[in-house]
Amino acid sequence: METTHKVDVAPLGSDHRYRRVHIQGMGWEELEREEFEPRVRRAFPDIDVSDPDQVHWADHPGEWPRWQPGEA
Repeated sequence: METTHKVDVAPLGSDHRYRRVHIQGMGWEELEREEFEPRVRRAFPDIDVSDPDQVHWADHPGEWPRWQPGEA
């Protein structure tokens, strides 16, 4: 998948607590909500994660699957 965004976030899934995230130059990773911004900032310290020109969400920007601690 060719992209001009620094970060691409795959569609929202309901069967797990992660979203697949592609960080330019790093590849795809499964990240939880709490991991997203710190991981993206390690790759791009000055990124504006709310800028759609830098971070592309396939759907539901800023949303993560519902998940409760203790669920598999």
